[in-house]
Amino acid sequence: MKKIFNITLLSLVLGLLAGIYSCTNLDETVYDTIPADQFGKKPAEINAIIAPVYKTLKNVFPGDIFLLSEQAGDMAITPTRVGGDWWDGGVHMVMKLHTWHARIGLINNAWNACTSGITTCNQIYATIEQSEMDEELKTRTLAEIRGIRAFWYYILIDYFGNAPLVADYESTELPGMASRQQLYDFVVSELNAIKDVLRDDVSDESYGKFTQGAAYTLLAKMYLNAEVWTGTPNWQGVIDAADKVMSMDYIIEPNWKVNFEVNNQISREIILPAIFGKDDGGNHLHKRTLHYLDPIALGMTVETWNGVSAQPDYVKQFDDADQRKEGSFLIGPMIDPGTGEVLITGHARPLIHTVDFNIIPGSIREGMWGEVHQEEGARCNKWVFEKGLANSDMENDFAIFRLADVYLMKAEALVELGQNNSEATRLVNVIRERGFGDDSHNYTSVTIDEVRLERRLELAWENTNRQDMIRAGKFLEPGYLRPTASSPHLLLFPIPESAWETNNNLVQNPGYPAF
Repeated sequence: MKKIFNITLLSLVLGLLAGIYSCTNLDETVYDTIPADQFGKKPAEINAIIAPVYKTLKNVFPGDIFLLSEQAGDMAITPTRVGGDWWDGGVHMVMKLHTWHARIGLINNAWNACTSGITTCNQIYATIEQSEMDEELKTRTLAEIRGIRAFWYYILIDYFGNAPLVADYESTELPGMASRQQLYDFVVSELNAIKDVLRDDVSDESYGKFTQGAAYTLLAKMYLNAEVWTGTPNWQGVIDAADKVMSMDYIIEPNWKVNFEVNNQISREIILPAIFGKDDGGNHLHKRTLHYLDPIALGMTVETWNGVSAQPDYVKQFDDADQRKEGSFLIGPMIDPGTGEVLITGHARPLIHTVDFNIIPGSIREGMWGEVHQEEGARCNKWVFEKGLANSDMENDFAIFRLADVYLMKAEALVELGQNNSEATRLVNVIRERGFGDDSHNYTSVTIDEVRLERRLELAWENTNRQDMIRAGKFLEPGYLRPTASSPHLLLFPIPESAWETNNNLVQNPGYPAF
């Protein structure tokens, strides 16, 4: 039985590992030459077995989960460019106008990323659970998988509210819907069950793993949004979980940009990353945001798409003295290093990235949405563009969780409880002082609005915008190109119609047409 299982295990691993070598930093071990009854006992082999679980995190950024957060909120926009570029059937327009429906591809793709991530976790969990692995190692490995699965349920809770709850890979029954409360209780229970089993070191060896730091940070996120998601706040839970993370060996990196460098795995601020490599389905943010000619100015040879930009009002929140403004947004003229002159677009216009958009007269497609010129819009400049990058994705990792977020979560909870404003102020000022380079913009005390503003300045482009706006009660208010308030049912995205077509036990969220 042992030999049969291990052969099955080895076959499964080899089938799932295609293309993920560089995302796991494994030694160059040829796994198909390891005897079947020995595989899965060494750390590198365990990394190989669970690599597909961690690979699912690549779907968090910069794909459709990212776009739903930042474009449905007020952080980002993918405008329709002159000539219809990025019209894409209006999919980005409906995100901004809050007129989406159950057949939108972005929503379907985000749902599929979550459910496929959960399926992968369940599959690998079932495989390892039956193995002859050392029991201590098995327990910790299974805890890591449960942590990633809990993360994917956290995204479902946030975006969709209600979803099937499936923790058994062997089940063949089509699952029904679990309520947001049921999913919330499941995630919190899972995290509490595993949090002290996971490794607690902050090191090269733990980087990229679901650790105690990740578990407590995810618990803090759950408690931070408890009032929205369950009707009952748990601000003290946020403080307690944040304190646990802050007691670990994570640091606020003195150089903010270290968190976004090409080789940002050196950051000890990052708690849970999605790990990227150039050749393994990596970070394609540069393609998504940069103009077609921007790589010339930036010293890269890459085909880019001229897509996502920042919403003007979001950029205008930043003080010019805040180093995070230039560190987050690419604004101004793009210079050809060969001539020293401003590059000229294919429409014979200087390539100068403006903060504001100007709708071209006569181009209105719906409401206030129309076409803009190619060069308009501040582009994402947060993750460092590698000079010399040629025809590949970026390898900058994406920090799903980092310590600055934890500081600001605790500050928000303290202010919400009306407790220890001096500590809340200190936490915000640590982040703010790093941004400005000195204490000249520090607060003497902080209000809830100032804590929320600091989150916007610190966490631009980092998948927090929609969630933060909902918690602040701002998401439904009139916004850019959207002069009227939105319906409360839009606080949740619809269950995709295509998901119901494969499982008619699914029930549509309130406010959307029933299946």
